[in-house]
Amino acid sequence: GISHVLTLALQELSLLCKRDVNGVGMLYDLLRSRWLQALLKIYECLQHYLGKRPAPVTLQARVLSREVVELLREAPQSGEIKELRRLLRSPHLKAALLSAHDTVAQKDFEPTLPPLPDNIPENEEAMRIVCLVKNNQPLGATIKRHEITGDITVARVIQGGLADRSGLLYAGDKLVEVNGVPVEGLEPEQVINIL
Repeated sequence: GISHVLTLALQELSLLCKRDVNGVGMLYDLLRSRWLQALLKIYECLQHYLGKRPAPVTLQARVLSREVVELLREAPQSGEIKELRRLLRSPHLKAALLSAHDTVAQKDFEPTLPPLPDNIPENEEAMRIVCLVKNNQPLGATIKRHEITGDITVARVIQGGLADRSGLLYAGDKLVEVNGVPVEGLEPEQVINIL
């Protein structure tokens, strides 16, 4: 995948870097940067997900079931056909299984990101929207108030924790909003309660 290509490119660039070719050192540092590595990891995960995502054959399984029952009514009646008709007409299959299938098949469960705030300062270098699903596990990061700016920042990312494994949060990152709640003016303890 992309990680393998990046590894080969880094090996090639390290040889050129030793020869001090113009701009190669900067490119080498860029390709080794943690944010690019994290971005490529996310890209590969998304590509893997898109390649394996199952799609429903039909959005209307209940309608299809009714049509099959009608066709079976006209077919010569054998023991198997009677059993299949009985199964397709059973409330457990119709109400529970087929109804659940249709409900899931007709909805889009892709994650949606909130819109970017309108009041982003022009001098802001970059802003990331990070979405981490905790599942009753700690975030794996500590936060603090910056001594000079008063911003709430990530103080430390604990190795092996959720934040570290995601590759999306780094020490020094400024928190602007948590779970849709702006954190400006809040104490770190209040932000922890939101997390």
